[in-house]
Order: sequence, then C-alpha cells, then structure tokens
Amino acid sequence: MDDEPLSEWAEHRDAKIGRLRAVPLAHRDGPRGTHLNPDAPRAIQRWNGYAWEPHGFTANLAEAKRILYPEAQKPPTMPAPQPHPLRAGRGKHRKPRPGE
Repeated sequence: MDDEPLSEWAEHRDAKIGRLRAVPLAHRDGPRGTHLNPDAPRAIQRWNGYAWEPHGFTANLAEAKRILYPEAQKPPTMPAPQPHPLRAGRGKHRKPRPGE
C-alpha cells in the first residue's frame, strides 16, 4: 500500500485553507455552470480546512470574480514588448519579384 505520510497529507490540506469559491444562490433545474447565469447572486464561501463556510455575498458573477481573483485587477508591471519591423533583404521564404 502506497499511502502518503500523514504529515504530507496535513500539509496539502492546510495549503488549501482560506481558498474562496463562488456558489450561485438561485438553483434551477438543468445545468448549473457559473457562466450560464452570470446575473444570479453568488455566495462566497471560504474553506476552513474541514468545510466550506459563508464568507460573503455578491450581486453577480463579475463581482464574484473581482473577489476571487484580485490579482487580475492589477495593471501589468512591465510594458508589453514592441514588435520588430521586418528587416530589409530577401529571405529564403520570399519569392523573387518578376524581372529580378
């Protein structure tokens, strides 16, 4: 039997403490994917190591994503690289012009 040691299991469990998730409050028949009803209110739940406990509420999916993913709201710290223009010359992939 290849069970992981209890200390490793506890370390994995403790690493997840504080994780947040959004759960739709309006349950309807059919699929319940978060993207299917973006205007439904959401309950924000927090993992305490043993169970999901209430943490807060949001009016819709957009507000829930702002709470769940705050790093996505930060502007990038480095400017985007500028594209380089094509260099002069004829590469192997270029066809010769008529008359050359």
